[in-house]
Amino acid sequence: MSSTTVELRRVPLPLFSKAMTDSWRSLIGWMIGLGAASALYLPLYPAIGGNSQMKDLLSSLPPELTKAIGYDDIASGAGYVQATLFGLIGFLLTSIAAVSWGASAIGGDEEAGQLELTLAHGVTRTQIAVERYAALLLRILLLGAWVFLLVALLNGPAQTNLDLVKLLGGSALFAGLALLTGSAAFMAGALTGRRVWGIGIGAFVAVAGYVFNAIGNQSKDLQWLHAFSPISWAYSDKPLVNGANGWALLALYGLSLLFAAVSVIALRRRDIGV
Repeated sequence: MSSTTVELRRVPLPLFSKAMTDSWRSLIGWMIGLGAASALYLPLYPAIGGNSQMKDLLSSLPPELTKAIGYDDIASGAGYVQATLFGLIGFLLTSIAAVSWGASAIGGDEEAGQLELTLAHGVTRTQIAVERYAALLLRILLLGAWVFLLVALLNGPAQTNLDLVKLLGGSALFAGLALLTGSAAFMAGALTGRRVWGIGIGAFVAVAGYVFNAIGNQSKDLQWLHAFSPISWAYSDKPLVNGANGWALLALYGLSLLFAAVSVIALRRRDIGV
């Protein structure tokens, strides 16, 4: 038994620790990006969302358009934060981060020929999937907590007047959305051993969710599309106004954990490197 193998076994959760160590720079980078987006958008609320001329302008637009882009409630602080950060730029940034991490965790590692080397160090396939998924989960929760902190700090200066408890629930849903896209990418990578499939499936979940929600907002006849949109699950009840919907939290985090379980099974049964 090599000294590297012995050392790997002595470290608690070695693959989790290595995944976090290898990704701390990208985590910091995404946190900086979310910080910049928050600092750019939120202080503009008094001049945009709370401005009477802007309200008149939005009132003159077709209701289908403002609902499709989520601007129908932008005059309120909660609606503005929802439309600009949680439903648009923040969702975009966290989805890209989650899909990138999820697709690389197993699919990218296998594609680069590193997964077989990891297995040679006396760790099981289940251990690889579980610990790397735990690292993905922690990184996304840290992004969600970071967004909560940013919005809470800017709540007063930006005059958005958010209830912090409801903001916490909204942030949990925000992180759940990113976790779902990242989990889909993770699962696709575990099923195929290819990073590109992980990126494709994760991006599909994010983009389709956004498009289905936008189209479903335009007409009552199309509202059935909301049933297929994780964004609609998370935000249709306006969590920053009414608090987080427990069923939405259960759907986002439960489906993500189901994807993780499928990933474990797939990695245990599949030939590696084929």
